[in-house]
Amino acid sequence: MLKRFEKLKSFIVDDHKYVFLGTSVVAAIGVWFSLQKRSSMSFLRGAYVFEVALYWFLMAWLALAAVALVFKLTHWNTYGETSPFRKKPLVTAVRWLSYGVWVATAVLFVDRAFMGFLAVTSEALAQDKNPSGFLSSIVYMVDKGWGIIAKGVMTTVGLSVFGTLIAFVLAILLVFLRIQSVDRSDNDAVRFFKQTGVLFAKIYSTVVRGTPMMVQGMLIYFTGFGLLKNTGMTVSEIGAVWSTFVAGLVTISLNSTAYMMEVLRGGIEAVDSGQNEAARSLGLSQWQAMIKVVFPQGIKNAIPALSNELVVNIKDSSVLSVIGVFDLMFATKTVVGIYFKQIEMYAVAAVVYLCLTMVASWLLGKFARHLSVEPQPLTSVSDMNATVGTVAGTGSSKYSLDQKKARK
Repeated sequence: MLKRFEKLKSFIVDDHKYVFLGTSVVAAIGVWFSLQKRSSMSFLRGAYVFEVALYWFLMAWLALAAVALVFKLTHWNTYGETSPFRKKPLVTAVRWLSYGVWVATAVLFVDRAFMGFLAVTSEALAQDKNPSGFLSSIVYMVDKGWGIIAKGVMTTVGLSVFGTLIAFVLAILLVFLRIQSVDRSDNDAVRFFKQTGVLFAKIYSTVVRGTPMMVQGMLIYFTGFGLLKNTGMTVSEIGAVWSTFVAGLVTISLNSTAYMMEVLRGGIEAVDSGQNEAARSLGLSQWQAMIKVVFPQGIKNAIPALSNELVVNIKDSSVLSVIGVFDLMFATKTVVGIYFKQIEMYAVAAVVYLCLTMVASWLLGKFARHLSVEPQPLTSVSDMNATVGTVAGTGSSKYSLDQKKARK
């Protein structure tokens, strides 16, 4: 962390090439904040002279930066030798002035942005009806509907986490079917079951990955509802057994299983074929070689892409609101229906989804590094299978290296 801070400091402040450019952007932001209206909680309301001094200090820095830029353009080839800004006393003074720019901008940011937000929040909470302002309306609706939103967030997290875990177990079972190959020692019954398993896994993967999750959710929910209704159960009895949450969990689990199966298959196929040959030469059967040698290496190589499925499920679970799952999107629509403010609440939903995915990505990155694998950047579900070969190819276990040395 300290090294990153020192690198950032060198890039923005200490490096002469960027001190004027980077700090001028900060100064421009500070000037913009100074021109904004003071809030009722502004601590600079009674310090007008000090605020004016901050404003002109930032403007003076921008003027100095403009002079340095003009001198740079007119003395491009000899700037290092002729520029007065390269002289040691002036370099030190400019550096300290740049520190002052950052401090001045920070003071204006706290006064205008932070204190302004606190003022808007306090005013919105004191209102009896939904305010007309964008930010104040968001604060008011979140305060009044926080219970609904919290329930939606918990449902989204529960669906994503448990759905991903269930899908991982099912994917392990299906990938064993998917990668089966007929062995010479197999009898006719074993050959039939292997070929049938491979065909089933292929059809399952094609159908699930070729249809939208929204359609799958509706088919699963209404099919289950219809089957239970044919047994003579009432609507309330069906709701107790086949709730929208259960249907949503089944949908996410079955959908993720197809993608995870292909990710695992890519990770297993990326393992050096010599691993399986070495295991078979030592007397292990096909199943033993797969379980004890190939599969542990393949699953470790596929962990980055597998973990990304959790992040995808957090976002994709939003489509399950069409069958009545009370997730974050359904909660957002509920609050919108109460206050008729669409943009404000959907902006809140976007921020919450972003926070959930960022936290999940951070935790999964820590988990991947704990297992000594490199976390991969998330693209999308459709891109996962295209990148899994690269992901899997990055891993190499100690066992693999030892076997290669043994074969040599």
